[in-house]
Parts: sequence; structure tokens; C-alpha cells
Amino acid sequence: MGCRYILLLGERVTWSQDGCSDIAHRLLAMGLQERHASAGARLFAAPGTPTLRLSDGGTAIGHVFRRDGARILDPLQLQDGFWGEYLLVESGAHGDTEVRITRDASGGVACVYCISNGSGFVTSDISIATRLGLYEKRVDWDFVAHFLAYPYVKSERTALTGIREVLPGTTLCVRDRLVSTTLVWSPWDSVMPGQRHARIEDAGAQLRTAVETVVRAWAKVDGAAVVELSGGLDSSIVALCLRDMVPKPLCVTLLPELPGADERMYADAITNSLGTELCIEALTVEAARFDGAVPDWCVSPGIGPLQHAVDGIMDGVAAREGRDAFYSGGGGDTVFGFLASAAPAADAFLERGPGAGMRAVRDLAELHRCTYWFAARMALRKLQSPRSTPQGARSELLEPTMLPEAPDAHPWTSYPDDALPGDRERIEGLAGTQLFRDTVPRGMHRWLRLPLLSQPVMECCLSIPSWMWIAGGRNRSVARHAFADVLPPVALHRRSKGIFSQYNGAFYGRSKRALRSFLLDGELQARHLLNTEALSTLFSRPPAPRDRSFMRIIDLCRVENWLRHQP
Repeated sequence: MGCRYILLLGERVTWSQDGCSDIAHRLLAMGLQERHASAGARLFAAPGTPTLRLSDGGTAIGHVFRRDGARILDPLQLQDGFWGEYLLVESGAHGDTEVRITRDASGGVACVYCISNGSGFVTSDISIATRLGLYEKRVDWDFVAHFLAYPYVKSERTALTGIREVLPGTTLCVRDRLVSTTLVWSPWDSVMPGQRHARIEDAGAQLRTAVETVVRAWAKVDGAAVVELSGGLDSSIVALCLRDMVPKPLCVTLLPELPGADERMYADAITNSLGTELCIEALTVEAARFDGAVPDWCVSPGIGPLQHAVDGIMDGVAAREGRDAFYSGGGGDTVFGFLASAAPAADAFLERGPGAGMRAVRDLAELHRCTYWFAARMALRKLQSPRSTPQGARSELLEPTMLPEAPDAHPWTSYPDDALPGDRERIEGLAGTQLFRDTVPRGMHRWLRLPLLSQPVMECCLSIPSWMWIAGGRNRSVARHAFADVLPPVALHRRSKGIFSQYNGAFYGRSKRALRSFLLDGELQARHLLNTEALSTLFSRPPAPRDRSFMRIIDLCRVENWLRHQP
């Protein structure tokens, strides 16, 4: 399931108006039907893809809701304040010579494009374009080098030459032969002084309303659901908001065969509250693959060994149990202000003065279980640090001469001059969450809902100051406060997080010889992108306690595997 479509622009629109062309036959063979036609664009979509014809002649692809959570089925209701997972395809101010494609702030509908001289396509799945003969895949090696150095930086570039992505909250405008993008939704609007909460009680109440409204809106659209339930705070909140869903959601937790990530105790408490059973699925090391299949729609590297394993398990459960949608707490750490730095205390000093700043330092010390004076020094250092520091390159194991000079820019990380340190870190993290959908293949087969990354929840969370999220020395404090009456105590007061470092370490140890051959005899090495001496040294070194350098190997293999699956 998921939205599957292709929009043909410019000269592509003029082919065979009688529908008898070769392209038309191929579209029909792929199950794509025409939904919209104008002088500037023709839209073809799969039967399960929802579309709404707009009153101005445009089309919305996907699901659109009012602020109160009611689904919009009447184009006259599509006014200011709507949200959802959608693309808007509209004519611009210049009529049929201008087409505008707007992607919603959550990025729930995939959108990549290739346009030259006003002609080309916009699609959710690049394999549609390749099967139509509209595009031939070619690797963009400059981007590959960038991805190796900055694997967690999102930008509009992809690893395919000529293919770009319309980023969430952005409008792509095609006018005659000109192509441009404009930011139409910015997280910075939600952190402005007039938007910020002053009391945690008010912030918690608004957060509770936003999350429940979003989750219940999706529950009315989707059929039977699978919840990926870790027992952590984020997935627990999403699951509990589905308590009125019919049929009840199926909650699934993964049980690794190694210590460090057994979360059954927490997940059990949530399912007991929901009145449903917990499905426990074994996560074996053998299930992880560094050379697993790469879906045809992947335009950049992303899917790693652990995600291959998790995705296969969750897909299998959904097929076995006849479930239509996946729900996840993905992005919760970011939206709920889980920062690892002293930025919240620095924000409190800058925004509310010394009294609030010192209280935030106490909260910081309690949160990280360090001394008050150490926390104060970290806050002072954060206050004195440069307002904007570009993310450093991951240079280890790479050939130095091949490294890009700087990371690509993301429109959300263009900071105002007076931006607070915590707001900068939160919004930079929010931009990074856009990578998550690239790593979850099951989202192309069934609906994948990430309610905590919906526009209403993002806006609400951003309006809550960073220092409020650590109140009382608890991480994600406002979320705990908001859902305190429904969260079981074991989940409400949980401080730990399930970690998969033991699992990944076991995978590395089991696959070390094969991983070495995979990288040293692969595409990256052939392009001289790897530092083979450093790589050989790392592979020959026995693992040291708490050494996590093997995770860099796994990151490199994500890229190598994607490359090996390209034509």
C-alpha cells in the first residue's frame, strides 16, 4: 500500500491523448490509472492511492485532515490549517504554464523528480519511471562521497544522477523551462517568542490534545494496525492513543537473543492497559543481512543489516495477521526534546534569566546524574560556543582526498541570528528524522504511520521550550506529564532505553570476514573512496571493550550494498 503515483510534466503530457501509446499500456500494466489531466500535468496513481480533486482544478494525493482530526473529503474544506500526509498538485499564478507540487511537513508521501527544460516527471517510486523508459539509473558518485562523510545529513540530492527529492514542507515550481523550490513550512515559525509556552501544565495539555487527535485521525482511516512497541515512552504513547481502535491494534515487540534490548516487561504493561496480548518475535543475529535486497524505489543508501531484519519480521507479522498499517513512535526522541547536551539549560538562561537558568542546571544535573557544578560548566560552555557550527565529516576509514568540503544544506537548518542553542539542536535533529522513511521498506507495502512526526505534533513540541523538556530531571518531561494518567508506572518512570549494540556487535563478529571482503573487493574500493590501510587495520584488530567502531563498518556496508544493486 502507500501512495504510488507518477506525475508527467511538459512534453510528456502530450503523448497519445487517445491512451493507446506504449507508455499508456505500461502504466496500465503497472496498475496505474489516470486521475488528473491538465495542459501542464497528467497524474497516474495506483488504485489504493487516495486523491482529492481540488476546487481550483488541482489534486491532493494522500490523506488530508482538518485541525480537529476530521478527514477532508470536500475540496471546499481545504483551507488554512489542514495537515496530513499529502502532495498538492496545483496550477500557479501563470496558469497552465506553471505547475506547483507541495509536499507536507511530515514527508509522508514520497516525492522525487527529474525535470529538464520544463519536461519530466515527479513520482513516489523511481522504478515507475525506469519501467516506462523515462529514466535510466546512473549513480551520482559525488553524492556517494557526501553520504559516506555525512551519513545522517538529509538534503534534496539523491544518489542517482538527475534525481532530486522535494523535501518536506517544500513546494516545487515548474514554470516553462524554470524549476525552483520554495520553503512553505518552517519549524522556526513554531519557536518564535509569541508561540512559546510559559507553563508546563499548558504545554502538556496541548501536547496531549495534539498527539491524541493525530493518532485517532489515522485510526479512522486505517484498517487493522500493527504497533511496533518497544515499551519505551514514545511507542507506548502512540499505542495507548489507539486504545479505542477497532479492531484493537496488534502490539509487537522484538526479542533479541542477546542482552541489552529485552523490553518485554515494559511492553507487557502497555498491552495490559490496552486489554490486548503482546506478540513477541525473536530477533536473531542470523536475520541481519549486509547484502540484503534493496527495493527498486530506493534512490539513496539507507537500509542497514538491523533494519533488514526488523523489516522482514514486521512485514511477516502483518501478512500473517492480516494487518493493513504500521504504527511507530519513530522520531519521538527528537520531537520530545531528548537532547544529550547542556543546550536546554543554556536556553533557560538566555530566555528566562539567571533564576530559570540555575533551575535548569539542577534539572540537567539530575537528568545526567552528574554534579551541579559540572552541569553548570557544560551550560556555560554551550553559552559561549559559536551560534552555528557545521556538522563535522565522518572521515574515519575514508580516503581524505575524496571528502567533500562541507555538508549539503537543509532548508530547516538555516538558523535565525538569535536562535537559541537548544532550538538549533532540536530542529537539526528534526531535519535528520527525514532519513527514517528511507530505511523502512515495509512502508511501500502497507501504510506506515509516524504520528509523532505529524505537523500538529511537531508544531506543538517546538513551541515548548527545550528546558521544559528536562523539568524535574526527567527526559521528555512534558510528554510524561501529558500522559501521566494513562501510562503504566513502569513506563512513566522508565529512564533506560533498549539498546541494540550487543546485537550489532554480535552481527559484526559473526560476519567480520565476509564484511572485509565485501568492502575491500567492492564498488567503494574500486572508486578509491576507502582508506584501505585503515580499514584493514580495523578488521585485523581484536574488539576492545566498549569499542563501537564496527558501527562505521556497518554504515559503509549500507552504501556498498546499495551500489551493488544498481544497474
